[in-house]
This record gives sequence, structure tokens and C-alpha cells, in this order.
Amino acid sequence: MRKLILLVVTIAATTLQAQVIPDSSWMESVRTVVLSRGGVEGEPPVVTLEGGERMLLRFDVLGAEVGNYRYRIVHCDSHWQRDDLQPYEYMNGFEEGPVSGYSSSFTTLTDYVHYYQYIPNEQSRFLVSGNYVVTVYDEEEPDSILLTRRFRVSETSLKARVEVVNPYDGASIRERREVDVTVTENRDYRGDALPPTLNPAWVEVVVQQNGRWDNERRLTFEGFDGSALCYRRKPENIFLCGNTFRWFDISNIRTATYNVAAIEEYGGEWFATLKPLEDRSNGNFIAEQVLNGGFKVNVWDRTNKQTEADYVWVNFLLPMRYPYMNGGVYVAGEMTNWCLDDHSRMTYRPDLKAYTLRMLLKQGYYSYQLLFVPAGESVGRTDVLEGDFFEAPNVFTAYVYFRGPNDRYDRLVATASN
Repeated sequence: MRKLILLVVTIAATTLQAQVIPDSSWMESVRTVVLSRGGVEGEPPVVTLEGGERMLLRFDVLGAEVGNYRYRIVHCDSHWQRDDLQPYEYMNGFEEGPVSGYSSSFTTLTDYVHYYQYIPNEQSRFLVSGNYVVTVYDEEEPDSILLTRRFRVSETSLKARVEVVNPYDGASIRERREVDVTVTENRDYRGDALPPTLNPAWVEVVVQQNGRWDNERRLTFEGFDGSALCYRRKPENIFLCGNTFRWFDISNIRTATYNVAAIEEYGGEWFATLKPLEDRSNGNFIAEQVLNGGFKVNVWDRTNKQTEADYVWVNFLLPMRYPYMNGGVYVAGEMTNWCLDDHSRMTYRPDLKAYTLRMLLKQGYYSYQLLFVPAGESVGRTDVLEGDFFEAPNVFTAYVYFRGPNDRYDRLVATASN
């Protein structure tokens, strides 16, 4: 079995060189991966090239044995494929090193080791902007990848503005919103990199809704407004709004709390059953202040949440008389890496007349949505189980890339959110 796992991981490592690199935990023992700016939960993994900011990578490995792990940073193009830049071209200092911080779990039923690493470290800094991926691997078996995480280093050499408006076509304004982006010069820019030329042939604008990767959009240039580049009034600018994210709280394992029906310890493990989920597509908009698909590790009665929070098997249940024959149901959020795959797909149980999913999660607060993915497609739909409401508190983020005719990599020259 161990040889088989190593073979699969080795194949995955080779695949990463040529294809889009995802956010993924490549081993079942790797849990609760968080990469955030400044180590603040909820902060996106985006830092500015001129600001000297750092990110903090945290993750757990189940089991009591401390491993010898290393991290490696690579530069990617705007499509998250590794480019041709050499490490000395994108980093001053070492692009890899040991994962130096770790602590073992304390007074938990599930043993694990918590690891953490600042990126970049004190002896290195980023030289260029763009998309980056950090990979963590076993020092003794370099081909055995534990995890990959994407992050961005942004310049401020251009300015971007994101405007959320009614759709230009005037249709379904209560379910859809149009995201318009304007790109202009930044006259206050004082960085080392040359300011980009406002040429639409060399500029690419990508918009992301909350943390989702499946419906990420690459916008089409519409025209100039003075010297500004405008990306608006196109079909790809229009997003379905979805609903307020669902959520539950397993910070307290002594008693069932918010949206948890029952929690109990059995056989040396914790199990939580969520309250049955509902189809919200025909209901009204639900106004709640929740994380937009994110999560925060938290423990109700302990002091160190990183090492004293326990792991809980969380059971999701979506009652439904008959299964969908033309697609699948997925739990989407940061807790599933925003991936629509076998780990996030719910299974229909005829005996229960319900879709079910079981996930091992660290104590904390979690938010998510139920997405329906039609057969043969890769983009999730919110209208089937969540409903779409223009009031939903979406966060739209625009990433502006630039690649001139003589450039060897995609610069990230501006970032903006609304």
C-alpha cells in the first residue's frame, strides 16, 4: 500500500510541472491547511511586492510522529502553470527550506502535529510579482508531496477599480450582478519595476467571486475611457449571486451548538451531525453575517486553538426524495479547498433518501455553499439548491496581469476588490 501511495504522489509531482497547479492536500493525513497574509485568518494570500509583507502557512499532519518537511516556492503564469523563470530570477535568497515551526497536539483524542512557516523567511524576498505556488514535501522522500497552495505577489504599478452594477442586458437583475473593472495609471507608484503600458493587447483581467476557482472569469476589453482600460458590458462580466453562505460551529464539543444537531465521542473519536440541510432555492434571501466560504479554527474551552483543538467527523445530510440524474451535489468552501472533486461530492443514500458527506474537520467555525454541477461540466450552479439573490454579500476581486512583447513572465500589476 505504501509503494502504491508513493507511486501516485510521484505521478502527481510530475503532473504539477505541466498542468494547472491546484490548492490541494495530496495526502489524507494532511489537514487544515491555511495560507494567509500576516498569519491573520480570513486574510487572502496576496501580498504587495513593495510592501515587504509575509504570509504564514499552517497545516496539520495526523499522527504523533514529527516529520522532516521542506517547502519549495515556484513562479507561475497567469493560468497557474509553472513558467520558465529560474529561482534566482524571482527570489533573492533561497526559494526552498525546512518547515521550521511545529508543535504536537495536546489533550486531544486525535493526535496530530501542527506545522507553520513564514513565507518568505527572514533570509529571502520576492523579486518579481505574479502567481506563486508553495509546495511542501517530505525531506526523506522529495517526490512525496504533502500539499500545494497558491498565492499572489502584486505590484501597485497600475490602479484597478471594481464596480458591481446591474447587468447591462437588463435581465434577471434580482439574481445576477455585473462586475466591471477599470484599469488606469498609478501616478503615485514608486516601485522598482517599470510602469506597464496601458495596451489592452498586453493586459489580462481576471475576476474571482469569493474564493471560488470554478467560475473564475477572464474579462474582455470593451474600450477606452480617456486613457483608462474598461472591461465591462460583456456576458463574462455577469455572475449569479448565490445566497448567504451556510455555516456551523463545532468550537464546543461538549454540547451541540449552532446548526449542529448532535455531537458525541465514540471509540476515541468525536462525531458531529449537522442539522438536516434544506433546498433554499425557492425561499427568501437569508441575511446573516457569515464568512464567505471561509473557516476559522476555534476551541471554546482551551487557550491554544492550533494545538488544543480536536478533530471531529462532521456528517452532512441533505434530505431528498430522489437523486439528481444529471449532475452531482458538492460542498464548496475553503474547507474543501474550493475544489469540486470526490472529496467534496455528496453521495446519495437510497436507504436514507438523502445526500450525505462525512468530513474530518478541526474544531472551529465553517461556512460553505451547496453547488450543483451538471454532468460533463466543471462550473457549479447556485440556483439549484441555494437560490440567487442580488443582496448576497459577495466579494469580487480583480487581478490585473501584464505581459509585454519582450517579457518572460506574467506580472501582477494591480489588485482590487468590491
